[in-house]
Amino acid sequence: MRLGWFSKLTRVERNTFFACFGGLGLDAFDTSIYALVIPALIATAGITRPEAGIMASLALIGSGVGGIAAGALADRFGRVRVLQATVLWVALFTFASAFTNGFAQLAVVRTLQGLGYGGEAAVGGVLVAEMVAPALRGRVTSAVQSGYAVGYGLAVAAFPLVFAVAPEAMAWRVFFALGLLPAVFVIFIRRLVPESPLYLKTAKPKGLSLAAIFGPAHLKRTLIATLMSTGIFGGAYTILTWLPTYLRTTQHLSVMSTSGYLAANIFGSFVGPLLFGQISDRIGRRTTFIAFLLLQAVNVGVYLSAPMTMASMIAMGAVMGALQGGLASGMLPTFAELFPTQMRGAGEGFCLSGGRGIASIVPALVGMGAAGAGGLGLAMGIGAIGSYAVGVTAAMAMPETRGVSLEADAESV
Repeated sequence: MRLGWFSKLTRVERNTFFACFGGLGLDAFDTSIYALVIPALIATAGITRPEAGIMASLALIGSGVGGIAAGALADRFGRVRVLQATVLWVALFTFASAFTNGFAQLAVVRTLQGLGYGGEAAVGGVLVAEMVAPALRGRVTSAVQSGYAVGYGLAVAAFPLVFAVAPEAMAWRVFFALGLLPAVFVIFIRRLVPESPLYLKTAKPKGLSLAAIFGPAHLKRTLIATLMSTGIFGGAYTILTWLPTYLRTTQHLSVMSTSGYLAANIFGSFVGPLLFGQISDRIGRRTTFIAFLLLQAVNVGVYLSAPMTMASMIAMGAVMGALQGGLASGMLPTFAELFPTQMRGAGEGFCLSGGRGIASIVPALVGMGAAGAGGLGLAMGIGAIGSYAVGVTAAMAMPETRGVSLEADAESV
């Protein structure tokens, strides 16, 4: 994969890219901890599978609310200031999770943590999109999503180490406590990342920018983009929430083996955004979304239903991660391109987080469905493939935005 675009960025653009890449990566480290410790919570903390699914969904609901709020706040107070606040918020509430006892306390803290994660993803995507030239926007902004794979990879790497040095009943608390580390990254953002020039020269909205995205000129694209993110996130959250548990309890893999399989998925999640950005800058956003969604539906169906050897499971896990990461990454530049500057934060925040909030019910439904005769594998397949079908339908109706100008007065695409 060529990264020739990186050499074309200015120092400020590179700092902005690394700030958003690192912020998303560190937040991903924090949010990935929960999926990895679900088996330990079930075994030692009295958490049931349905409760585990409900907590995952509550965090995603919080993420949806947080993304919407942070996007609107970024239109009012600036992209960089809100980005700093969201990274710090996630770190503090991940740390607080270490001191919870029982379902109710952990559910509250997980919901609050989700508020920050949803905000970081939305605001970071807007900031990078506004700082980069149209010809490179798809590649650079999509590449931010590769930070998720780095954070997830760090969490998976730390997982067996933490559980090797501490008993299972204590290890999950230690793991959550490590989530405070990303707070120091706020210093980097504060010192080296300037505010978006496009934002600075644009008149701030007199009312709520969130209301403007539902006006006659923008309502259709708001609804289409939200529906597409619902489908993409519904499938992704099914896999991210339940894959570690599926590998350990259905495929009966050890902690070390589970980490190995997840490593392949994470590698794909790193490569996928780079691929999506390159392809979408060449053939367009809409066509690339449709292709990735269809390929992912087929891949997930085979992965969860066909007899698998170790080699095929690793290979398909890498492909799953690549398609999953690519789809998530493509929404960052695409949704930023749908709205003018005065409402870009609110537009991206709502479309990403509104879809995330609706999709948050899917992990809970999978957890409940796993108790049925078909088991966890069938429940995951139905949840993921059904979600991808929703995404394809929305992508077919979405306007093409490749190369659109992000000038403040751009009212249409």
